[in-house]
Amino acid sequence: IPGMQRGGICEVTAIASRDIDKATHAARALGLAKAYGSYEELIADPDIDAIYNPLPNNLHVPWSIKAAEAGKHVLCEKPIAMSVAETKELIAARRRTGVKMGEAFMVHVHPQWLRTLEIVRSGEIGELRAMNCVFGYNNRDPRNIRNIPETGGGALMDIGCYPIHTSRWIFGAEPRRVCASIERDPEFGTDRLISALLEYPSGQAAFTCSTQLSPYQRMQFFGTSGRIEIEIPVNAPPDAETRIFVQTGTLRTETFPICDQYTLQGDGFSRAILDGTDVPVPLEDALANMAVIEALFRSERLGGWEAPEA
Repeated sequence: IPGMQRGGICEVTAIASRDIDKATHAARALGLAKAYGSYEELIADPDIDAIYNPLPNNLHVPWSIKAAEAGKHVLCEKPIAMSVAETKELIAARRRTGVKMGEAFMVHVHPQWLRTLEIVRSGEIGELRAMNCVFGYNNRDPRNIRNIPETGGGALMDIGCYPIHTSRWIFGAEPRRVCASIERDPEFGTDRLISALLEYPSGQAAFTCSTQLSPYQRMQFFGTSGRIEIEIPVNAPPDAETRIFVQTGTLRTETFPICDQYTLQGDGFSRAILDGTDVPVPLEDALANMAVIEALFRSERLGGWEAPEA
């Protein structure tokens, strides 16, 4: 919310909770004009043009559909749904209501990622052949939604969706088949460690993600004549410069000015509404990402390569 409040065309005016006291407290802390004790009240407010849905994963689709049916545009947190089938329900609701809907992959608008895409597309590192990512944090709180299977918890849904999204974006293609090795927490039942391999027409993407690992994140893209390394690929700080390292014979560092990717995301989504243009990450992209997530879970269950089925 603080990021969106700094936007040039995005204005946050209200917040809702199932508890009016919590909503009021949050509104005061954030300087918001309105607080609601239910999601229904916020959705019914005629002065609200769009809603941001950051609820647990299992509540993304039901509440996004309710908001759309009330005529509100929807920016929904990743992953957009619990399944491919749910994502299709969301697409149907968008077509039925005519509102804008998008998935909140904030990395999609950060300058370091736009520059990475530009370098790859330019051919400077040759033909893109491989992507590698390690991303993890350590969270053993049983009350946290990331550790509850029923709310869509687990490493793949929470953070594995990032290397899936970014590899699809940078490769500019969909993986033909995928496979995964998954270790589940014996207490929570969630996937706490996953290593995955995605086979693209021109190369491969490999990643390891965990909810019980020393905090770390790094992504690298390897071409036939060079490589790109993104120092802080996902949680880019809003108060410090970011860097990528590009090596094509010699190594150079490209530094990006301080920016808040949530500010850019809020303005990007708002601009799509005002101008009638495409949102940064449309539901069709979200559907393809969810198809890969489902295929990786099938791979764990069946023990082999699986083709994403969107």
